[in-house]
Amino acid sequence: MSIDLSDGLVYGLLGPNGAGKSTLLYLIAGLLTPTCGKVELNGTQTRLRRPETLADIFIVPEEFDLPSIRLSRYVKLNTRYYPNFSESDMRRHLEMFSMDSDPNLGRLSMGQKKKVFMAFALACNTKVLLMDEPTNGLDIPGKSVFRRFIASNMNEDRTVIISTHQVRDIDNLLDHIVMVDTHRLICSAPMSLISDRLTFTTTSNPDRIAQALFVQPTVSGTNVILPNDGNDDTRVDLEMLFQFALEKPELFNSQLGI
Repeated sequence: MSIDLSDGLVYGLLGPNGAGKSTLLYLIAGLLTPTCGKVELNGTQTRLRRPETLADIFIVPEEFDLPSIRLSRYVKLNTRYYPNFSESDMRRHLEMFSMDSDPNLGRLSMGQKKKVFMAFALACNTKVLLMDEPTNGLDIPGKSVFRRFIASNMNEDRTVIISTHQVRDIDNLLDHIVMVDTHRLICSAPMSLISDRLTFTTTSNPDRIAQALFVQPTVSGTNVILPNDGNDDTRVDLEMLFQFALEKPELFNSQLGI
């Protein structure tokens, strides 16, 4: 695959299990070596792991361990690697998640650890933030806060890439969609283009179903994707979109013009 990622955008990285989503994140972070090709940040290959490059990348993996120490100690040990870290930002993030300012990391549940680690990650103010299934383990209020958490901390210099199967947790956050399957890129498109070209709706009208680009029967009716005639402004259903791209790639690409 070949892809350029721009500043100031939140990317959704979608794909089935085993498609290479987590591998791609680890390649971007410089934690894995590509068998061919290269990953560059500001013209420098990330796998060289130069301090100035690593200071601008933070990855929040799906599973991680934190030491049994207080957060203040963890901050003191790790922020030397992130020159743009902000203590006030971290306190603000912890407040958003209703977390104490200096918890003992070893006594937290997995969901609480994820909240604290994400609060720390975003406070490092890196140019690139990579997140693998960030909403897994979060309670319902936590997922709602997560959306505000990311949206309120975006700026024109930051790039956020979120890999997830829980698309309904993040769909209204995303500026751009990247879809991969069997280690290949099947789609890279801005959400604005998708909503301009496609309409997502539920219908029982046989004519609408016959006109649909993609059909998905459900117990409450038939979900369809239709060409947007310019009058519709519907919410993008990422689950349907992915199935459409996977099952009818030629029609999908021609409809989006990519």
